[in-house]
Amino acid sequence: MNDVLQITFIVILSVEFIIGNFGNGFIAVVNIMDLVKRRKISSVDPILTALAISRIALLWLLSVSWCLFMIYPGKWMTERIVRIILSVGTTFNHISLWFATSLSIFCFFKVANFSNHIFLYLKIRVKKVMAGTFIISLTLLCLNIILINASENILINEYNITMSNSLILNNAQLSMLFPFANTMFVFIPFAVSLVTLILLFFSLWKHQRKMQRSAHRCRDASMKAHIRALQTLIASIFLYSIFFLYLFIKVWSSLLLKRTLLLLIKQAVRIAFPSMHSWVLILGNAKLRKALSLYSCG
Repeated sequence: MNDVLQITFIVILSVEFIIGNFGNGFIAVVNIMDLVKRRKISSVDPILTALAISRIALLWLLSVSWCLFMIYPGKWMTERIVRIILSVGTTFNHISLWFATSLSIFCFFKVANFSNHIFLYLKIRVKKVMAGTFIISLTLLCLNIILINASENILINEYNITMSNSLILNNAQLSMLFPFANTMFVFIPFAVSLVTLILLFFSLWKHQRKMQRSAHRCRDASMKAHIRALQTLIASIFLYSIFFLYLFIKVWSSLLLKRTLLLLIKQAVRIAFPSMHSWVLILGNAKLRKALSLYSCG
């Protein structure tokens, strides 16, 4: 039974890796080609392109390091390589999550309608808001890497990383030493995305009440934009929740299934967000959706 499950999750991992690279690569290529042809891009395209590139790098890093760990456990993972993989993986993952959050913030300010003075002030200066979000994310990234290096230093001083069993023990200890640290750094962008979703729902509700008072029953452009943005954000929050499932499994891995099967499940859950979210963005973006249809017909 375990062999069947292992083969199933290996197939799932392969499919996720392929569709994730294709989806993110498609977003990056379409936006770059659009820039080359028209010499200009929309304000959301740089965020989409940076998000796609960071996710391609993240998918390759996770997949290659995981394959090496499964095929050659402990034979190539020296102290220095472990540090590099943890730091680089954390960086790409952090950047990917915050670019996705920046996209949610950008959509919120472009679509939502409030008469609040603070909202109007920020809406006019949305580019500065994006720059501020980027600075905050870099600050949190530095804190995250410092925490990871500090936790690993504690483990290296206590254990000798020379054999694979010791290394596995250190990795298990590492995930349990600060069980809520990574969750905290992931929860911040998730909370921001969730707040933008709630505010967008509230904006749509206010807009509907306004339309009812004015006796306009048909859907106007603003309502369609609200609904389209909400669909994208709801799908994003759902995939974000899957990533939290990965963190939960990682923390409680010692209480769950056999190690090989558990590693497969963890990896499948971990790359689900960067793989599947790209297709949510493609279907939610008119230009990308049109390019995909042309590519499919061609």
